[in-house]
Amino acid sequence: MSLFSGPLPASAPSLSPLRLVGEELVRVERRLLELVSSTEPGLQQIATNLIEAGGKRLRPALVLLVFRAAGGQDPTDAIDVSAALELIHSATLLHDDIIDAGHTRRGQPSPLARHGIALTLVTGDFLFSRAFGVAGRFDESIVGWAAEACVSLSEGEVMQQRFWRNPSVTIDDYLEIAARKTAALFSQAARIGAYLAGSPPALVEGMRSLGFEIGMGFQMVDDLLDVTGPASVIGKPVGGDLREGTPALPTVLGLGSLPELGAAFVAESPSAQQIASALGALRASGVLDRVRELAAERIRAGAAKLALLPASPYRSALAQLVTDLLERTS
Repeated sequence: MSLFSGPLPASAPSLSPLRLVGEELVRVERRLLELVSSTEPGLQQIATNLIEAGGKRLRPALVLLVFRAAGGQDPTDAIDVSAALELIHSATLLHDDIIDAGHTRRGQPSPLARHGIALTLVTGDFLFSRAFGVAGRFDESIVGWAAEACVSLSEGEVMQQRFWRNPSVTIDDYLEIAARKTAALFSQAARIGAYLAGSPPALVEGMRSLGFEIGMGFQMVDDLLDVTGPASVIGKPVGGDLREGTPALPTVLGLGSLPELGAAFVAESPSAQQIASALGALRASGVLDRVRELAAERIRAGAAKLALLPASPYRSALAQLVTDLLERTS
C-alpha cells in the first residue's frame, strides 16, 4: 500500500515509512471515529463518511514520527493531538467544497453534492469544535499553535479567493496562499510532535520548519498532479484547479507565456475544450518542469532539518516519507 493511500495498519509492509507508527495510526483512526459521534445522525453520517473515506493522514504521521524521532515514549497525547489536527483538516475540506462548489471528494460524490450546503457547513463547524475540545486539554502552547493554524487557514482561503480568475496573481501571492492554506497545519503538526516529546526549543522550532517546507512541497506536488493526473490517483477530475479558477502553481507560472492557459483561467465558465487546450499547453511547455524543481527545493529544504534529530529508525522513516513525497513529481 502506498504512503499516499491513507494510514497503514501495524502489519503494513516493512518498506512503508509509516510502519513504525502503524499501531498509533490505527489508534488515531479509532479516536477520530469516537470524536465524530453525535446525537444528530446527519452530522455523524457526514463526518464518519469523510473519515472512513481515508486520506493521506500525513499530518498525524508527522506528529507521531517526529514525536518518536525526538525521543517521545508514551504516544497517548500525540495520538490525541494527531486526531485534533486531522479533524481541523477535515473541517477545512468540507468548507472548501462549499466555497469551490466541489462535487467530488476522494473519488466519490462530496458531502456537498450529497447533503447540500447547510449540513456540510454545520458539520465542518462541528469538526472544528470537536478538535478544540481535544486540544483544549493541553497547555497554552499547543492550543495557541492549533489556533494559529486555523487563523492561517482562514486567511489563506480569503487570499486565494482574491486571486480567483485574477491574471495579476504573482508567484509571491501563490507562496503566501500555500503557506497559509497548507504549510501552516503541517508545520504545527511537526512542531507539536517535538514539543510533546519534551524537546528543547531549538529542536521544536527546527521541526516546525521541517513541517512547513514539507507542506509547501506537498501543495506544489498536488498542484502538479492536478495537471498530470490521472484522476484515479488524485481522487477528482484532472484540471479541477483551472476549472475553478484557483491560482495553482502551474497556472501562476504559465500565465505570462501560454495564451490558452490565460483564456481558460479568466473565463467565468471555461468550456471543456478551453480546459483541454490549456492543460495541453501546460504539458507541452517547460512549466511543469519548473513546478517539479520548486517542489523539490522545498522538500529537500525540509529534509535538511532531519539532521537536527538523532539517528534512529524513526528519523529514517521521516526521510523515506520525504523521498516518497518527492517521487510523486515524476
